[in-house]
Amino acid sequence: METTSSNRWQALNPAIYLISILPGIAVALLVAGQPYWLYGLSLATIAVALLQHGINVFNDLSDWRLGADVKKMDSWVRFHQLNMRVVATHGGISFLVGSLLGLYVLHLSNQYWILAIAAPLVLLGYLYNSGEKPLSYNWTGEWVTGVCYGPGVFGCLWLVSGQTADISYVLGSIAFAALSVALLLSHQPPQVETDREAGKLSFAVRYGVDRTITTARTLFVVSWLCISLGLYITASSYAVQIVYGLVCALITIVVFKLKPQPKIMLLGSGVAIATAWVVSVSI
Repeated sequence: METTSSNRWQALNPAIYLISILPGIAVALLVAGQPYWLYGLSLATIAVALLQHGINVFNDLSDWRLGADVKKMDSWVRFHQLNMRVVATHGGISFLVGSLLGLYVLHLSNQYWILAIAAPLVLLGYLYNSGEKPLSYNWTGEWVTGVCYGPGVFGCLWLVSGQTADISYVLGSIAFAALSVALLLSHQPPQVETDREAGKLSFAVRYGVDRTITTARTLFVVSWLCISLGLYITASSYAVQIVYGLVCALITIVVFKLKPQPKIMLLGSGVAIATAWVVSVSI
C-alpha cells in the first residue's frame, strides 16, 4: 500500500492528542495567576503527548495482531505497509522519548518523588496494549484509561507546575478521568462487531451500543461540571465564570443533540478551554 500525505494525516489523527494537551492548558487556567513553572509544564505536556502517541501506535499494532482492527483504514500498521517491526520501533521510540523528556523535567525541578505516581501509570499505559491479553481487551480498560488521564496526566502536570494537592487537583483529576473514558466509549460503537469477533470485551461489547452512548454523554457532562466548578473556585473574575459556564452549557446541549464522537468532544473541549483562557487573560 502506497503511503500518501492523506493516509499519513489520517493515521496521525491530530485532534486525538488534545486529550494530552488540554490537561496542561487546564492546569495553567486553574492556577488563576498563582506562581507556576510554565517551562516545565510545557515540556511535561509534550512528554505526555509523545507517550500517548507511542501508546496509540502500540494499540494499532496490538489490535491488528489480535484481529480487532483489520478493517481500520487509518491504522499505523497500514501506514507502515504491514511491517510490524517498523510499527513496533515507531511506537517504542515515541514512548522512550516521551519517558526521557518526562524524566528531564523531573530532574530540572528536582521532583523525583513524582515518579512514585507517574511510573506505575506509565507502566499501566504500556500494558494497556501489550501482550496476548492487553488490559484494553477486558473490563479494566476503562478504569486504566480514567486513572492514567485523571490523577495520572492532569494530576502529575498539576504537581509538576508546583501546586499542592488541593480541591482543584481533585476536580481536575475527576474531570479528565471522565473525559478520557467518554472519548474511549464514544470510539467503540462503530467497531463493536469487530471487537466482539476478536474477543475484545470493550464496554460496548459488554453492555451494548445504546448504554455506551448514554454513558459517554454522561461522563462528558461530568467532566465539564468538574472543570466549571474548579474555575468557579479559582477564577478572579465573575465574567470568566459566566462565560465559561455559558460555553459549558452550550457544549452539553450539543453533545446531547449529536451522537458522541471523539473529535467532536475533543474539539468542543478545546474551544471551551480556549475561550476560558482568552477571557481570563483579557479581563
